[in-house]
Amino acid sequence: MNPQDLIQKKRDSGRFLPAEIVAFINGVTDKTWADYQISALMMAMFINGLHQSEQNALTEAMLNSGEVLDFSELDASVADKHSTGGVGDKTSLLIAPIAAACGVFVPMISGRGLGHTGGTLDKLESIPNYNVNLSTTEFKKIIKKCGFAMMGQTAEIAPADHKLYALRDATATVESIPLIVASIMSKKLAEGLDALVLDVKTGSGAFMQSEREARKLAKALVKTGNAFNVKTEAVISDMNQPLGKYVGNALEVFECLTILQNETDKQTKQTLDLSIELAARILVLTKTASSSQKAKQKIKDVLASGEALEKFKENILLQGGNPKICDMPELLLDKNLLEVKIKSPESGFILEIDASEIGKAVSLIGGGRIQVDDKIDYAVGYSCDKKLGDKIKEHESLGTLFCRSETQAAKVLAKLQMAYKISLEKPVRKYELVKEIIS
Repeated sequence: MNPQDLIQKKRDSGRFLPAEIVAFINGVTDKTWADYQISALMMAMFINGLHQSEQNALTEAMLNSGEVLDFSELDASVADKHSTGGVGDKTSLLIAPIAAACGVFVPMISGRGLGHTGGTLDKLESIPNYNVNLSTTEFKKIIKKCGFAMMGQTAEIAPADHKLYALRDATATVESIPLIVASIMSKKLAEGLDALVLDVKTGSGAFMQSEREARKLAKALVKTGNAFNVKTEAVISDMNQPLGKYVGNALEVFECLTILQNETDKQTKQTLDLSIELAARILVLTKTASSSQKAKQKIKDVLASGEALEKFKENILLQGGNPKICDMPELLLDKNLLEVKIKSPESGFILEIDASEIGKAVSLIGGGRIQVDDKIDYAVGYSCDKKLGDKIKEHESLGTLFCRSETQAAKVLAKLQMAYKISLEKPVRKYELVKEIIS
């Protein structure tokens, strides 16, 4: 089909037939469409939208542009969790071993961080020698042995998405719900899942800052997943402050390991609570547990017994990492870092936290990427000493910056202080970590 005809059709608000969507994706993957033609059609899609049938056809065509994994030989359900991304969002590192310890196979294909949000692959690579660059054969082998594996997207899985995402980023067409749905779901459906739980973030540190838009995206993702016979639910969770205690790759892995060792405090409990909620949804969807209450009890049991920690240790060994960190998480921490307290300019209560500014501050000192090819300093990061609603005194620590030098600290000190809004009166509104379940 002629690219110009398809571009004109969507430019004029026409509705594509499935065969026309397939022709477009084939043109992307076999490179018969030029980048400017692909970009023009995506801009037309961005402006005029896609009908549900078009969205499903686009997802299916992108899914079928590469390999679809088959786990039918496994004797248990296959499920995964996907997050739309946030600051300190580290739940994948807990959910995968927890679900595996409960008897669910988890093939987790993750991404890298860009901008103020972190990426699961970057966190994993802060573990010495941990290998996320697996072939699909190695990926399957590890899943069979320990119940889960974590790797990056390969060239064989949804290759059309890799091309389209790069062009969307360059042409300001990222914020389109149908294009987001097709991008996320083509990769997730390629994992050969029975069930999928989505963590859709909303708030200052989220991609979808508006709760209304987050709900709209969650519903679209769930509808598409179920249309492809994958039992799908979404949890809308709050990202108006960093999740848990730490922001920064090695620090976040450290936090998760302390949780798996059954050591939690006020800050890390938030990470644990959301991980339990998301993992429980997986157990119910896969019928591994008959109710949310029973699922949560099962999760607490595998945490208390150390089974989840043992699963993570086994996985680290299989993926080439150092399993000793499971017994001594402090091995992940760089003792040469400078610790700088971010002090409150006044007394009162924490009314607001701009999570995106904290994420950006960590990126600015090397803990994340500003450009795709930036190198990461896995050790640096930030500790959230105070959370929303907490009382604070003047000059008391809001948080602790872990950085390389005074120069680095000076670069982000004001940004971190300004991320906090302090009120003389205690906030009336109660903080809700989980806002809604979409099923």
